[in-house]
Amino acid sequence: MAKYTAMTGNTAAYNGAALCRPDLIAAYPITPQSSVVEGLAGLVYGGKLDSNFVQVESEHSAMSVVQGAAAAGGRVFTATSAQGLALMYEPYFRMSTLRIPMVMAIATREMTSPETIWSGQQDAMSVREAGWIQMFCESNQEILDMIIQAYAIAENKKVMLPVNVCYDGFYSSHLIEGIQLPEQAEVDAFLPRHDEYAYLDPAHPAALDPLTPGELMMKYRKKHLEAMQEAKAVIEETDAAFAAHFGRNYGGLIEEYKTEDADVVLLTVGGMSGTGKDAVDAAREKGIKAGLIKIRFIRPFPAERIAKALAGKKAFAVVDRSVSFGWNCGPMYMETKAALADADEKYCSFSAIGGLGGADISFEYLLGCIEKLEAKKDQPGKRDTVWLMD
Repeated sequence: MAKYTAMTGNTAAYNGAALCRPDLIAAYPITPQSSVVEGLAGLVYGGKLDSNFVQVESEHSAMSVVQGAAAAGGRVFTATSAQGLALMYEPYFRMSTLRIPMVMAIATREMTSPETIWSGQQDAMSVREAGWIQMFCESNQEILDMIIQAYAIAENKKVMLPVNVCYDGFYSSHLIEGIQLPEQAEVDAFLPRHDEYAYLDPAHPAALDPLTPGELMMKYRKKHLEAMQEAKAVIEETDAAFAAHFGRNYGGLIEEYKTEDADVVLLTVGGMSGTGKDAVDAAREKGIKAGLIKIRFIRPFPAERIAKALAGKKAFAVVDRSVSFGWNCGPMYMETKAALADADEKYCSFSAIGGLGGADISFEYLLGCIEKLEAKKDQPGKRDTVWLMD
């Protein structure tokens, strides 16, 4: 039986990781992630988790250590944020392009400068082209559950890619919510050991990652992209299997909220989604046919499901907690527009940017987005960028 308890997002992350029985954990602290690896250290040194715990001197080393262990067939885990993610970028990129499965939590945070440690999604969004599967969580329960699902996705033979489980620093990482903590036996039944992908074996020495000619590199990249697309079906199947096993379903690649008859739709990422649903409810009370799409996975990007969910709608806004420096909009707005392709001109749409540097994305801001969409919904092709600030 699941245990009903309350915990922070970081506590949910380390409990989720521990339930997956990692063979090795690499640890380096950085705000707001630090208590994830601190919690795992407590479990290991308290005799409650049988795992190798490696304290490293930097995030670059953290990723390098788990990379070696995972290449030898171990199940591994680490976590990071912001500058730590930037420091580990070299082995981070290699982890995906060598097709080595693992799970890493990211408690998302703004990138400096201007100097800040506060919440934002710029760190994770900035590495979305590094070949990892990336998903974002709304609740602490979802953090724990998606750590478990992430291993099942990463280790699937059709995928064999590392997965980031991302959640909002401070808003999720440090705030407490009630959750169901599954029993170890339940997780073991859902997530059996998977030791078939070992690339390194002392009994059979081999070179890993030798210099690769362009012709072979092309084949590697093609297969990587194909695996990323295969992951879409695996993600949906894993979520359905998880629901059957644990009774909790998250919708797979996206979650739709009151979209069936909606004229105007908010698209959200991460913790803001709960506030967005409240704004949709309030708008409905005002007679506005509003709905919400929670973008759960940004890699692979759920283009087909988003296009289907927006079909027949009049207007939408994508709320980003990060910016796209090459465009006057947020990155998920840009990608949603690309997903719609030729249908784009049928919609009024705008990019809403807020929550940078820990600023709040308030109920009033999101309700204001819906009201703006309602006012402009009969102007197809109209575009704008709105900053959610006073």
